[in-house]
Amino acid sequence: MYRIGQLSKLAGISSRTIDYYTSIGLIEAAKRSDKNYRLYAPETLERLGRIEEMKKDKYTLDEIKANLDSWSKVSPDEQVTRKLTDLQAHLSKLEREVKELEPVLDKLKPRQASHLYTRLMPQTAACMEAIMLLLNKSSLM
Repeated sequence: MYRIGQLSKLAGISSRTIDYYTSIGLIEAAKRSDKNYRLYAPETLERLGRIEEMKKDKYTLDEIKANLDSWSKVSPDEQVTRKLTDLQAHLSKLEREVKELEPVLDKLKPRQASHLYTRLMPQTAACMEAIMLLLNKSSLM
């Protein structure tokens, strides 16, 4: 747990800014110490980092608050489901792009295909090969 001065130094943000963020609900103290100091959880430091990043991206404080509130409402299961859905959508997009390229790839001679793959980065070639395997196509390499 951090007192406001410690949190301020670690986050590189003034204590006054932290007070303001607390007053508008962007962050909140986890509890109070015996001497009535506000104590902030380590997660608050990460949240302040996100707030500063979003400010650099020109989000208003109201927009930042709305985004952070929506993120905190998402359960871990929802996060995994959302990520899997995003990955499936991305894979579908890649599959469509490969299908669009198939006519061109089919017209390449073996030496041309080999030359093409040697000019690609290994990761890109590996991704293309994986997609081709997913589409049940034979290896061009």
